[in-house]
Amino acid sequence: MAQNARVKGVVLDENKVPIANVAISSETNSTRSNSNGFYELPIPAQKKTTIVFSHLAFKSVSAIISLQPNAIFEFNPILNTRIEQMGEVIVSSKNKNRIQGITSITPEILRKTPGANAGVENVLKTLAGVNSNNELSSQYAVRGGNYDENLVYVNEVEVYRPFLIRSGQQEGLSFINSDLVQNIDFSAGGFQAKYGDKLSSVLDITYRKPTAFGANFEASFLGGSLSVDAVSRNKKWSAVTGVRYRNNSLLVNSQETQTNFTPSFVDVQTNINYQASAKWQWSFLGTISRNNYEYQPLTRQTNFGTLDQPMALLVFYEGREKNSYGTYFGAIKTTFKPIETFSLKLISSLYHTVEQEHFDILAQYRLGEVDNNVASENYGKVSYSRGIGSQLNHARNNLDALIATIELKGFHDWKKSQLDWGVKYTRESIRDRVVEWEVIDSLSFSIPPPTILPQRDEPNTIYSGPLVPYQNVRATNFNTINRFSGFAQWNSKSNLGSAKLWYNAGLRFQHWEVAGTNALGNSQFVWSPRAQIAIQPNWEKDMLFRLSGGLYYQPPFYRELRDADGIVQTNVKAQQSVHLVVANDYNFKMWNRPFKLVSELYYKSMSDVNTYTIDNVRIRYAANNLAKAYAQGLDFRLNGEFVPGTESWFSFGYLKTEENSENRGYIARPTDQLLKFGILFQDYMPTIPSMKVYLNLVYNTGLPGGSPSYADPYQYQNRLRDYRRADVGFSKVLIDNYSNSKKKNWLGNFKELAIGAEIFNLFNNQNAITNTWVRDVYSKNQYAIPNYMTTRVFNIKLSAKL
Repeated sequence: MAQNARVKGVVLDENKVPIANVAISSETNSTRSNSNGFYELPIPAQKKTTIVFSHLAFKSVSAIISLQPNAIFEFNPILNTRIEQMGEVIVSSKNKNRIQGITSITPEILRKTPGANAGVENVLKTLAGVNSNNELSSQYAVRGGNYDENLVYVNEVEVYRPFLIRSGQQEGLSFINSDLVQNIDFSAGGFQAKYGDKLSSVLDITYRKPTAFGANFEASFLGGSLSVDAVSRNKKWSAVTGVRYRNNSLLVNSQETQTNFTPSFVDVQTNINYQASAKWQWSFLGTISRNNYEYQPLTRQTNFGTLDQPMALLVFYEGREKNSYGTYFGAIKTTFKPIETFSLKLISSLYHTVEQEHFDILAQYRLGEVDNNVASENYGKVSYSRGIGSQLNHARNNLDALIATIELKGFHDWKKSQLDWGVKYTRESIRDRVVEWEVIDSLSFSIPPPTILPQRDEPNTIYSGPLVPYQNVRATNFNTINRFSGFAQWNSKSNLGSAKLWYNAGLRFQHWEVAGTNALGNSQFVWSPRAQIAIQPNWEKDMLFRLSGGLYYQPPFYRELRDADGIVQTNVKAQQSVHLVVANDYNFKMWNRPFKLVSELYYKSMSDVNTYTIDNVRIRYAANNLAKAYAQGLDFRLNGEFVPGTESWFSFGYLKTEENSENRGYIARPTDQLLKFGILFQDYMPTIPSMKVYLNLVYNTGLPGGSPSYADPYQYQNRLRDYRRADVGFSKVLIDNYSNSKKKNWLGNFKELAIGAEIFNLFNNQNAITNTWVRDVYSKNQYAIPNYMTTRVFNIKLSAKL
């Protein structure tokens, strides 16, 4: 019997409203659309098939479709009373993303998945191999790498994050505006040479090109967003523009620290496209963002310890923190395609950030035992103080960075092969001043830095030496970095017996030089060969096997050049990693619905490693390349239509990553996330399909990081508690593509309208991001008090589309 393919989609009327009970037929099969307008029809593969859509109230629509074996094609026909549609669609089964090991995510999932920091990164954190223990942050770690090892592209332009962010609640908005997104591709390792010089992952975002006027609006207790699609009459100009505002007060006020919190996170983005001719296109991507963060802590009480010996930390604060992050970004891209098989792209961009981090916060604390006698009038209160002290933190940090790039890329296509190449120049000019110090007092004794020897022994021995801050970082850095990079890669396909074979081979290079305030760094050069091979046997089961890897380098960015004392080391070398990824991609049917199981086994061997510590989301590097490391693991992801017409997935990841600094032995790296489970699930009520439910659940085992940031990691290998979080969203759709009739009142102006409720941290789990270390001079003990993240929070959301 000949192999089949499938056509599925939603049948719509003129107003983009789904139509139920539409008869869909081909020469061999027939079906009807359900109450939501959804249909699915198997058709013979490798054969032109005429599909007819008919309904008594509408004109019929027919289309000629030709698909390769096992291909799935989404076709959403529009039935109306004036015209009939005729067309021919030929779709190849060559799935580029499947061959390259790239995970694709639909934009609709971004907007529906609940999360304290909703968006692209919120969905990525449910994937195997992607880890984050901070729901307030958009940053993520991939397969043992840190936050600085991930590439992010928007419309082929690399984008950057603010430099001075130290906690997730300061981030505000991700650069990526989910309302503007059309395609989302993500690779967790073994990626091709056309992507840049990072060690861990690639997130490739494409903003959409509008074809008609439209508008989207969303508002909730956390803020709001508005996006507008516009198209000129001659269709040569199109633009999509988005405005966002976010306020994290709802989330921050659920934490244990009582604060006066006045954040303001605002940004405007636009993507403008101009079709100059059939061969020449222009586009502009621009964004302006302004994040103002004002934080005035008041009090805090954290209970910890055991049932037999409960303890509490009471803190009373004075002072405040005032930070601002202004980002201005613009990129122009032009594409020239004289013939179908050849194209050139010229891309230039300018990124400017002005950041300020100023704070003076005095924390006076009491560390005591809690009265656990239920019959006592003081139950739950501190009955005996074991430690009294204070801590003063001061910072006056300022940074101004200007990053300019220009890149030329080419693409050549032959019958079974393609050649991609590109050259790029980047100039990074950064002016940075760091002034921050910390003074700690315990029982009226000033605590000296842990690095000063001999150690002091108050109150037993009187100390008469000078008083110095516990931590003190002061530096001024004016640096310029010039980078030249490029790549060339070749793609081809062939047959190996009855099996299909795809292969890719490429080479990247980068040359850079750091000019510092006091020194000129050495000129450095690296080259990075990479390769992929994929084979699809001619089996009854639809399986694809993939092997990828290569030699990957990460030349240091500015943060990696700055050591723990804030001084830029101009001769820091590129970190090196050898990647090997073996994967299996299996498409199958269950309950007569499509499913996919992706399994990946990976190993990374790293040298010239630049070790670091993480405090919340702030990374501080040693800037010395004195370590080696490895990362190994196994990722699984099962996704499919667990509920008809929706996509959900379950993921599992195992990871082990360790480092060996100066041959002292292997210890866990700060991102050693042993186990990870993630679930993204969508459902709707069968009797009320307009009532929908979305579940986002993540479980991660504890990370290293339960030690002070100044400590020797070889002496502290404590771990934080496991991270457990479930966010759930409920949505009542008033009008959308699944409505059966057009409203006759004012609601008829909307194409989509929905109201929903979200519950963040559904089970109210206490997740800790770091520990606060309280020192008691008298007992010579240090107590690790967890810094808990957000508790259970309720949110209301309204969304509309015109």
